[in-house]
Amino acid sequence: MQISPTANAELSAALERVVNNKTKPLGSLGVLEVLAKQIGLIQGTTALSIVGPAILVFAGDHGVVAEGVSAYPQDVTWQMVENFLGQGAAINVFARQMGCALHVVDAGVNHDFGARNGLHDRKVAHGTRNFAQEPAMTAEQCAAALAHGAALAADLPGNVVGFGEMGIGNTTAAAALMHKLTGIPVAHCVGAGTGLSAEGVLHKQHVIEAAVAKHADISDPLGVLAAFGGFEIAMMAGAMLKAAEMRKVLLIDGFIVTSALLVAARLQPAILDYCVFAHCSDESGHKLMLDNLGARPLLNLGLRLGEGTGSALALPLLQAAVNFVNQMATFESAQVSEKSE
Repeated sequence: MQISPTANAELSAALERVVNNKTKPLGSLGVLEVLAKQIGLIQGTTALSIVGPAILVFAGDHGVVAEGVSAYPQDVTWQMVENFLGQGAAINVFARQMGCALHVVDAGVNHDFGARNGLHDRKVAHGTRNFAQEPAMTAEQCAAALAHGAALAADLPGNVVGFGEMGIGNTTAAAALMHKLTGIPVAHCVGAGTGLSAEGVLHKQHVIEAAVAKHADISDPLGVLAAFGGFEIAMMAGAMLKAAEMRKVLLIDGFIVTSALLVAARLQPAILDYCVFAHCSDESGHKLMLDNLGARPLLNLGLRLGEGTGSALALPLLQAAVNFVNQMATFESAQVSEKSE
């Protein structure tokens, strides 16, 4: 899989001319102008479009929950998947509001759902192993998760893919990945997740630090992903890589989704050209993770739910960026005088 950078001097200049010729002062639509140019470079055209936007929500369980790192029991993962299937979660509400397709994926939940309408069964195993004791997954399991994610992304018909997740314990996995891939101290990577006390956060930090010491010899991105990641995180990374290869816009949600992107970006740095960062999560560490990637998030709403909620809420801003390019009058067409020299 090879992702091409979007850089194109000729197209970039053409997009600049299109944006600057709209009936507005130069730069006055701010980040929307930056976004429009990015979408144009991804799509290789000045005729921008948003077609069939979809959000993939990957669910998986984590063996490290046995170390007491979450405020909620592991059963909440499968119970929330049932909530997604019953159309009752926040992501269902927001996806409906935005007219966005929603795909729920069992990447590795510790529960048997059986054949269910609306659920993609790509279960690699019934949750990862406890990375405080041993690698979370084998190299083969990690490769299978990446391949499943790529296949799911390849089957999506539209040109915008948002990412979300569900998995009790996955902020612990994401914090471990963040530390290993960025070198940022564990204490700055760890947050409250679903609502840990200060004492709980400190315990989570110590669990990660001990696990990092146990797996100290692992440093390559795929090795780090297998040692500390979750099946939902690995599957997201595979889906991101494939979606970018297909020149789709990637909508990146919060802390856990961004940890999957960290892995993908270490494998294929050009993937960042395709990423629109929906928001800065309230989960401690996400801002530092975004800074490490040189990312500028669109929203800052104090969100820390996951599920792809930030991806859904950012979608109207993508549509606005596309619409002003396609529908707004030019100075010439509206017979509006341009700025005096």
